[in-house]
Amino acid sequence: MIWLDNPSDLTRFLQTHADARLIGMDTEFIRERTYYPQLALVQIVIGDEIVLIDAGKPDVAAVLKPLLENPEVLKIMHSCSEDLQAFKAGCGAVPTPVFDTQTAAALCGLGSSLSYLKLVEQLCGVTLEKGETRSDWLQRPLTESQKHYAADDVRYILPMHAQLAERLQLLQRRQWLDADCARAVSAAADEQAEANPHLSVRSNQPLDAEAQLRLRRILRWRDARAIERNKPKRWIIDNDAAFALIRSPVSSVEDIDAIFARYPKSPKSARQHLFALLQKPFDDEERRAPLAREPDAAAKARLKALQQAVLAKAGELAVPEGLLCSRKHLEYLLETGEWPAALQGWRQGVLAEPFKAILEPA
Repeated sequence: MIWLDNPSDLTRFLQTHADARLIGMDTEFIRERTYYPQLALVQIVIGDEIVLIDAGKPDVAAVLKPLLENPEVLKIMHSCSEDLQAFKAGCGAVPTPVFDTQTAAALCGLGSSLSYLKLVEQLCGVTLEKGETRSDWLQRPLTESQKHYAADDVRYILPMHAQLAERLQLLQRRQWLDADCARAVSAAADEQAEANPHLSVRSNQPLDAEAQLRLRRILRWRDARAIERNKPKRWIIDNDAAFALIRSPVSSVEDIDAIFARYPKSPKSARQHLFALLQKPFDDEERRAPLAREPDAAAKARLKALQQAVLAKAGELAVPEGLLCSRKHLEYLLETGEWPAALQGWRQGVLAEPFKAILEPA
């Protein structure tokens, strides 16, 4: 295990391994006080050499960026979505191409959302410690315990990749994994605020259309402000205060003051802007926004039939039901008649036939 906190030393290490086409990677980051993850540490394994890279040092990101973007180097990572975001925030680059061992394990029928520790135990027969899970990775110097924990996070990832790649090949599912990993990379690279955040809040279903559109407007404002200020969304305004704003009659700024008095952490300095948002008439774009609706009996029956078809196909393929298709994607399919982007590709290929009789009843 090598500790690197100097760009020149990191450059020499990478030049020494310039011919490597397979590397294991992981990150440690902090996201408690920011919207974007704050990259603290990068772990890399090439062959049997493990390096821990101090990502907070000046110019380290610039040295890592070419490696992250090198299309000839496959990056092996575990449950990579947040790590991809951390690399984008810390290095200005999203690693590509990627092999996600958690997704690969699910596609091989080994289990759903397996942690790195559980997969190491299952494939390598090694039990790792959890000791530094909630550690402060921004502190310097790191303790020996932190360094050992961080190194373990990549120590077994290459042997796991070898096993998983072989199983995927036998199952003829390597293209499935590549498609899912490419989608994860694309999502991290094109990360944008959610267009319809109100749909993710299940408890908004009893709200009428006008209230849902007001909630959508408040949440979109919150997300934009969180991105602009790089603060957690809940620090801008939490869901409870947002609901109170759209559920209560608001005819003056004083009404907002009264609501915020019940929520001490609410953005009192933004009350004038929020009042204007709540009073502004809805435009055509907003009127076209999708709404959360309680499905009628027929729609419920079709949704249940689709869920049963997903369950049956997942059992047939020996993959987790959630990996194959989620409820929200089924709801989108029923409401619009179009396959959502997340289901296009291999998922549509395996689900189109069992869905056909349900989507196109005789």
